[in-house]
Amino acid sequence: MQLTPLDWLWIALYFAMNAAVGFYYRARAGKSVDEFFLSGRNVPWWLAGTSMVATTFAADTPLAVTGMVARGGIAGNWLWWSFVAGGMLTVFFYARLWRRSGVMTDIEFTEIRYSGKPAAFLRGFRALYLGIPINCIVLGWVNLAMVKILTLALGVTRVEALAIVLGLIAVTSLISTLSGLWGVLVTDVLQFVIKMTMVIVLAVVAVDAVGGMAALKSKLPGASLNFFPERASLFMPMMTFFVYISLNWWASWYPGAEPGGGGYVAQRMFSAKDEKNSLLATLWFNIANFALRPWPWILVALVSLVVFPNLQDPESGYVRVMIAYLPPYLRGMMLAAFAAAYMSTIATQLNWGASYVVNDFYRRFVRKSATDRHYVWISRWTTILLTIVSAVVTFYLGSISGAWKMLLATGAGTGSVLLLRWYWWRINAWSEISAMIAAAIVSIALQTVWHMDTDKPLDFAWIMILTVSITTAVWLAVTLLTRPESKETLVSFYRRVRPGRAGWKPVSAMAPDVTGAGATWSDALDWICGCALIYGALFGVGKILLGEIGLGLALLAMGTAAGAVIWFDLSRRGWESVSQ
Repeated sequence: MQLTPLDWLWIALYFAMNAAVGFYYRARAGKSVDEFFLSGRNVPWWLAGTSMVATTFAADTPLAVTGMVARGGIAGNWLWWSFVAGGMLTVFFYARLWRRSGVMTDIEFTEIRYSGKPAAFLRGFRALYLGIPINCIVLGWVNLAMVKILTLALGVTRVEALAIVLGLIAVTSLISTLSGLWGVLVTDVLQFVIKMTMVIVLAVVAVDAVGGMAALKSKLPGASLNFFPERASLFMPMMTFFVYISLNWWASWYPGAEPGGGGYVAQRMFSAKDEKNSLLATLWFNIANFALRPWPWILVALVSLVVFPNLQDPESGYVRVMIAYLPPYLRGMMLAAFAAAYMSTIATQLNWGASYVVNDFYRRFVRKSATDRHYVWISRWTTILLTIVSAVVTFYLGSISGAWKMLLATGAGTGSVLLLRWYWWRINAWSEISAMIAAAIVSIALQTVWHMDTDKPLDFAWIMILTVSITTAVWLAVTLLTRPESKETLVSFYRRVRPGRAGWKPVSAMAPDVTGAGATWSDALDWICGCALIYGALFGVGKILLGEIGLGLALLAMGTAAGAVIWFDLSRRGWESVSQ
């Protein structure tokens, strides 16, 4: 792909802008660990929420969506559309609780909910396990996407592309280590605007290149335009679809879609000004993530099926469409958009991973009483370490969506513990430990001993069903056979988080002065309406783009009505009661 001087100017301006933000926030980030990782807990909802969605909008996402559409049509996106219910659950049942906890990371939460050596072990193990290998797998597949993009767009070899990626990582690492979370948040907003603008431009150009929407539809098999899989679909049999919509959203741990919130989503909730901003940030994130972003990617993916059929690597179809149809003066801006998508995710993953390693392992177990300046210095070196390890991981990954499924299967069955630990006093540290161990053993055994393959739809479904069933039975048995947490720990947690009396009756009796309704039927109504809001907007926009105007408007009206119910309910209850 040939780049003009104007293209190079766009790219140069993009990097200059990011560097300026990094240096601007350098002094502020260096004040304390709280500033470096949580922006002083003073972030408004729109900034925190936009940063969440910018992080999930990585360079790998358009490529992965293109691969799903190539294999299963529009319905192939249910692999991630199924997480809407879990996202809305986080908004209305968990966002306020996370903000009340007052912790720096979701792993630090372990030692306010549990106590003793099991809690300390769980915190240290999860810090290293999630902060280094799991985080580096995520970084690796994002790197892999950027390697694919550069290989095709610039005509370079895989090694040369990885060298360029290492340069991008170096720049991103510099910004992240200099500016902490403030720099990440601000650049995320700028990068999100660039990314969304350019993917919309590419979608318009691509559809126009094949003769418009009517011509595109006429050249595609009808099944590829269905929003739900057909009964005889090979890519997504009904059993697999059932697993997606009934198990995925609550049973599996997955980065960015953890049941009840976690990872960088929790980090943004901790950084919000208050509980109101935490809830609104998470609500905005889910709306933007599921309802606003998908269609520009899907349209380009559909175009790729027409102009580049039967690709050996269908994920590359997105980049091939860009190369074939984007005007020269826009190619540099599109590459800058890919760089923005890449860097926003990398910056967050580096900052979030470093927070685990430093706050939950190094400061907790290695050096407990050093100065904030020392911990900030260690955080910056940890960021560099994660950068190097993630580059190595990139060599061993072949498929982006395959890596997604691998993590889903490995974390299957742990979600129920992560959800119930807030609302059931009987959960203890051994519940989480046994769930993690059981999920890993069962999932690995099914894939190695019984040779089930997560890339095969039916195998994936059975891996999920068996892993969730066995893991749930194991952690429930362990919970009931081991002692509950100490009264002091449970009362302290109950006073701090105020989860409500249901599920905490023995503990609430020891703290009768604690008020707070916890989860209510109004929250359940808001959750249902939140799902209707997102699916109404998602499918409504899709139907309108595909020419079914009447049905599209009806779906949008449904989504709008659901959103109005949510706003009315929260206003009726008053933000004081919502945030109590």
